Amino acid sequence: MHYSREQQLVAFSRLLDIMDDLREKCPWDKKQTLESLRHLTIEETYELGDAILDQDLNEIKNELGDLLLHIVFYSKIGSEIGAFDIAQVANGICDKLIERHPHIYGDVVINNEEEVKQNWEKLKLKEGKKSVLEGVPKSLPALVKASRIQEKVKGVGFDWEKPEQVWEKVLEELNEFQTEVQLNNYDQIEAEFGDVLFSMINYARFLKINPENALERTNKKFIKRFQYLESKATEIGKPLSEMTLAEMDVFWEEAKKM
Repeated sequence: MHYSREQQLVAFSRLLDIMDDLREKCPWDKKQTLESLRHLTIEETYELGDAILDQDLNEIKNELGDLLLHIVFYSKIGSEIGAFDIAQVANGICDKLIERHPHIYGDVVINNEEEVKQNWEKLKLKEGKKSVLEGVPKSLPALVKASRIQEKVKGVGFDWEKPEQVWEKVLEELNEFQTEVQLNNYDQIEAEFGDVLFSMINYARFLKINPENALERTNKKFIKRFQYLESKATEIGKPLSEMTLAEMDVFWEEAKKM
């Protein structure tokens, strides 16, 4: 079902009205602050990420609604303390999008997606940012943060030219890591392992692979197979802790074939 622009605006206005009611009448909603909502917003974002990886379109719709509620909620609180409201939030992002898309709203000529990204980073520096890395949130999970760091520096031309060069770097980092393992130097082992992960994330980028999605797919696959193993152990009435690895491997291989 597709709604007209007018119907979409009516639906959004309805959400604003409901938010007003909740903030005025609901004890829980009245109590919330910008800080108290923060961890809930992070949780909702991860739930949306799960729905996307599961390709569950109905759940994606539901989770987007939860996130939209949070945006409206923050804006309502902002209006109450005289800082900002939903109109300023919407106009702010509209202004930013227009300013950062001069190839659409101006006379700049862009030939491909890569030039769009590079121009985007240059415009952000012109806005007063001292570093292209200022836009990478400090609280991002390390894997995601590494991807964003690499994308950011790529936008200003700091990047490898070919995937083969990145793979050579991966092999170099693996050798350095193995050397430290042999020397049993824990601090350096950890440092070199970090370098291996960073270089692998870089290689994934060159292969057009999202490392976060790839790892989560593996997590889901492992969980599914291990739960199959658990169910089979229950069927034969033998706890996993009492099974040999060889016995468990039989069911593991069955799970892989499934």
